[in-house]
Amino acid sequence: MAWLKKLELVEHRGDLSRVGEGKRLINTINAHSYNMALKDEAFAEALMKGDVLVPDGASIVKACRWIGAKSQPKERIAGWDLFEFEMERLNSKAADKELIKRDLPKVMFLGSSEKVLELIREKAKVAYLNLNVVTYSPPFKSEFTKEDDEKMIEAVNREQPDLLWIGMTAPKQEKWTYAHWNELDIHCHVGTIGAVFDFFAGTAKRAPKWWQEHSMEWLYRLMIEPRRMWKRYLVGNVLFVWNILTHEIL
Repeated sequence: MAWLKKLELVEHRGDLSRVGEGKRLINTINAHSYNMALKDEAFAEALMKGDVLVPDGASIVKACRWIGAKSQPKERIAGWDLFEFEMERLNSKAADKELIKRDLPKVMFLGSSEKVLELIREKAKVAYLNLNVVTYSPPFKSEFTKEDDEKMIEAVNREQPDLLWIGMTAPKQEKWTYAHWNELDIHCHVGTIGAVFDFFAGTAKRAPKWWQEHSMEWLYRLMIEPRRMWKRYLVGNVLFVWNILTHEIL
């Protein structure tokens, strides 16, 4: 299934400013999610049929060059980069209008634990003064029930956010959002950003700038959490190269 070759990816960070207004589904792709998508048709469909796909991995950027893909991203754009861009855009827009508190743009975080969400709400009060942050923590389980889904959809539709972040880890977050896209009666950008919830809350640490700039963030995460990350990176990176060779080139 040679589908990476056909995907339309964001090529520069600056292209994020060209994403249209209104309801837009923004996903990210890296080596790990590419590997998973080859074995999970629902996940692959969610990635392919979203509105915007961001190359969150130097491996994806390089692979697109190797295979002569339709899109030729010039740089890695991490989920964190997407998060900062969207939050700053909305925060600056609100600052220019000098809105009163009840009229501030609303940002909703759907996912993660109540502990993490509480930290997000507290940090946002300092980092983004012009945004009203609301949250919803779904039950922690491998599969949601129909009742769980209905409660999440109801919460989102009730809040009517101006920006919605989904953080349930891949591929769960992408598949859930895509499956319920038509039930979400909202008119804003929606980003599936997983680990960014923990990065912003401070419950997980991003690699220092040097590691990020040299495409070594994966190695830093492996060193910090070897038991949890060894299979994803040591096995997964080799598998990614093999998958690119067998599915996209040969």
